[in-house]
Amino acid sequence: MKPINRIAALAVVSGAIPNLAHADFFADSKGALELRNFYFNRDFRQDGSRDKAEEWAQGFLLNIESGYTEGPVGFGVDALGMLGVKLDSGGGTYGSGLLPNDGNPARGSEDEYSKLAATAKARFSRSTLRLGDLRFRSPIVSSNDSRLLPTAFRGGLVNIQEIDNLTLQGGKLTAIRQNSSSNYEDMVVFGKASDAFIFAGGDYKFTPNLSAGLHYGNLEDVYKQYYGTLNYVLPLGDKQSLKFDLRYARSTEDGNFRNLDNKAFGSMVTYSLGGHAFGAAYQRMSGDDAFPFISDPYLVNFVQINNFANAEEKSWQLRYDYNFAAIGLPGLTFMTRYISGDDVAVAGREREGKEWERNMDIGYVIQSGPLKDLGIKWRNATVRSNFGNDLDENRLILTYSLALW
Repeated sequence: MKPINRIAALAVVSGAIPNLAHADFFADSKGALELRNFYFNRDFRQDGSRDKAEEWAQGFLLNIESGYTEGPVGFGVDALGMLGVKLDSGGGTYGSGLLPNDGNPARGSEDEYSKLAATAKARFSRSTLRLGDLRFRSPIVSSNDSRLLPTAFRGGLVNIQEIDNLTLQGGKLTAIRQNSSSNYEDMVVFGKASDAFIFAGGDYKFTPNLSAGLHYGNLEDVYKQYYGTLNYVLPLGDKQSLKFDLRYARSTEDGNFRNLDNKAFGSMVTYSLGGHAFGAAYQRMSGDDAFPFISDPYLVNFVQINNFANAEEKSWQLRYDYNFAAIGLPGLTFMTRYISGDDVAVAGREREGKEWERNMDIGYVIQSGPLKDLGIKWRNATVRSNFGNDLDENRLILTYSLALW
């Protein structure tokens, strides 16, 4: 089916569903169409490397969420239709992660690709069960949404909120569908594939400013991981505060997989004053292995390109944010940060690996008028390393979300 026909089909579906809104099942339903226009350029700066990865693509995400049926247990269903269309990808510039590679370097990436995601859901009291296509974030496993279309998992997810201030979460994932793929596949870590990730955990809010969490994850026959978190916000008055974010994870092997050993510690302190935020972070890996994860590791130094989670790596970060709403320009934001890592265990060189990354984001979301909610963001990154790739990267992203009903 041609891209234009798929878009038309999505529009027909979105227009038909509101006509059924008189039924109880549809009373609380909602639908939205999100548009993403994404330009990606990554220049490789070291000798002997390819020149660049450069692509431009348009994404369409039609999200339909039903309400729940009446009764002690309510049932519902959600659907997400996604379409990615290539606008430009010359020969040799594929590999941005926006589009699937068609296997021919001369042609670059596929012209278009699509995904259809469906999720059945049930609600009892303040708890929910979701089965099917899952996109969510937690300290132990998270979906990535840094490209044209989001990563998703297939499986089941339970959220329990029956006790005030306590949130419990658990489930089982059986496959992953990457950003630039239409198909589900096994989850792979350290070159080992697995078709089951089991996880459980909870977060408790002791006071409005103090919370802690403990989570467990097991990628069967690959690794087990325990993750603890602690967050505290200290109000200082007059629009000032100090935020403390502490994280610790312990990872070991599971099943007959090779010996695996990683301990990850991270801490970040952020001082906020009006529209300003000044942050400093420290992260340390210890043990024989890098930090194991499926998608988006929950690390203080996981940034635009790197995660600074190599074996034995120590890294620090300085960060500055500014929200221009403080001077009467709501919707305009700015962020810059610098991260440096060293003592990386590099084969043949003991702990001589070093790397650094510099990021800058500036974004604006239109607040009113006919283009209300249209967002534009420029993301820039520079990476230098004595054991990996040297990169200069720019991303330009336009987003727009239209509520259909």
